[in-house]
Amino acid sequence: MYNVDLHMHTVASTHAYSTVHDYIAAATRKNLKLIAITDHGPEMVDAPHAFHFSNMRILPRVVDGVGILRGIEANIKAGGETDCSEKMRAALDLVIAGFHKQVFAPADIVTHTDALIAVMTSGKVHIISHPGNPEYPIDIPAVVEAAKACNVALEVNNASFVHSRRGSEGNCRKIVAAVRDSGGLISLGTDSHSAFTLGDFSACLPLLQQADFPADRILNASPWRVLAFLERHGGERIEEIYAALNAAG
Repeated sequence: MYNVDLHMHTVASTHAYSTVHDYIAAATRKNLKLIAITDHGPEMVDAPHAFHFSNMRILPRVVDGVGILRGIEANIKAGGETDCSEKMRAALDLVIAGFHKQVFAPADIVTHTDALIAVMTSGKVHIISHPGNPEYPIDIPAVVEAAKACNVALEVNNASFVHSRRGSEGNCRKIVAAVRDSGGLISLGTDSHSAFTLGDFSACLPLLQQADFPADRILNASPWRVLAFLERHGGERIEEIYAALNAAG
């Protein structure tokens, strides 16, 4: 149903188990048209070095009909900063940012909310990963309002319903409803740590269906929507991916 996956980790994040080649092969089998390689930012305990991100320019833009976005899941830090430096960001198409306790210890709802809003208003982030994590309670209406104002997508993370961040469902339902009512964007992410789960949104899709969430505000609904979204954030037009999409019809 959705042929774009914007959140996955390769063996460069050493608690993950698949290579870029593995993901491309899986995307081809599953008829995905666009994927983003988003390994953890360098301040995570087993993340790649900053060179990994600034060197992503060597990856081809299209392999076997699959468009490849250069990305990161940056770690949110105190004060609303992330561990994605300006040099790294200049080499990337997509910046996801999220809380990870190895970098930002869980605190209180005000601290979490302030950090998220500061990250989004910085203009340096496209998607907030797993905002429904119960370890990081937030003021959902305030975060959703800021996300809409900043044109930042809030993620519904499939892994949060399967084996990570247990207890996320209630928060995610509230976030989906609030984003629906605000006119904002939702991004679906598998948060794959192996290629076996690439493109599988089956655990999180029922929330969107039950909320009657508008399909035209789901970022993953088409690769063209993602590319246009990135361009609105100041990203360059990626001609190779457009050409591949147009050739595929």
